Amino acid sequence: MSRIINTGDTAAKRRNRHMRSCAEVIRILATRSGFDPEGMDMAAFLVFNLRDIYDTIEESAKAWDDKNYWKKAENLRQKWRWSHLSANRIEQLILTNRWDDITIELLELIPQFSSIKITSITRDSDWWAGALKALRRNAAELEEQKK
Repeated sequence: MSRIINTGDTAAKRRNRHMRSCAEVIRILATRSGFDPEGMDMAAFLVFNLRDIYDTIEESAKAWDDKNYWKKAENLRQKWRWSHLSANRIEQLILTNRWDDITIELLELIPQFSSIKITSITRDSDWWAGALKALRRNAAELEEQKK
């Protein structure tokens, strides 16, 4: 019997997809002046993708932890901590309607995605439509759970 190699969906593949989505959204938002309703959805979509990036990191780090490579796992978490922190900051700016400040956060994110080459936009509005509503709903549910 031959060895089975898992070539399916891995944390690294999901992370690369999320990175690509973030890079495309940041590029699209950079061409706009201000945040219209679609731009607001894109910003919320960015929050979800940044969180998903960190989730894939946590999944990979847990695998290193299970093998007792704690230092390697912690280095991985530290290297990618920016995604979790940026997601939280952007979410707070969105929930407090500080749209002008989001631009500054986006500028700070650009170096994280500089290695991704975008020759054409592969995501369209179907990807982020309704993301702002979902983000606000999630925030409200979390607030209810705290009570």
